[in-house]
Amino acid sequence: MRDWQSQTHVRWHCRYHLVFVPKYRHKVIYGNLRKGIGAILRELCQHQGVELIEGHAMPDHIHLLVSIPPKFSVANTVGMLKGKSAIRIHREYLGRKQNFTGFHFWARGYCVSTVGLEESVIREYIRNQEQEEKRQEQLQFWGPLPPS
Repeated sequence: MRDWQSQTHVRWHCRYHLVFVPKYRHKVIYGNLRKGIGAILRELCQHQGVELIEGHAMPDHIHLLVSIPPKFSVANTVGMLKGKSAIRIHREYLGRKQNFTGFHFWARGYCVSTVGLEESVIREYIRNQEQEEKRQEQLQFWGPLPPS
C-alpha cells in the first residue's frame, strides 16, 4: 500500500527523482562538505514541507528522491533547494559571510523524473550509484576486451 499524503482538499503520491550538479561539474562534494550538504538539504526540505525520502551525494552530483506536495511546482522546489543550499554552503563551508551576488555552487540545470510504481527500483539505484560509477570507471580503465 502506498503512503498517500493529504491536505484539506487533495490526496497525493507525487515522488520525483532529482539530480543536480555543481558548477562546471567540479568534483567538490567530499569530506565534511558531503555530510553537510545532506544535513542542509534535509533541513531545507523539512522547512519547505517537502519529504526527502532518499539522497546520496557523489563527488560531482547529488541524487534525491523527494515527495513534493502538489501546491509546489518541481521547478520552484529545485530552485529553492539549490539557491538556499548554495548560500548556506558558501556561508558555512567556503568562508563567505555576505554579498553572495555572482557566487555560484550549483550549475543552472537539473534532471527530474517522476517515480511511478517502481519506487523501490529508484531507491536502490540511488543507494548503489557510487558502486556502479566505480565499476564503470574500472571498465573504462581496462578498456574493451579483445574479441575471442
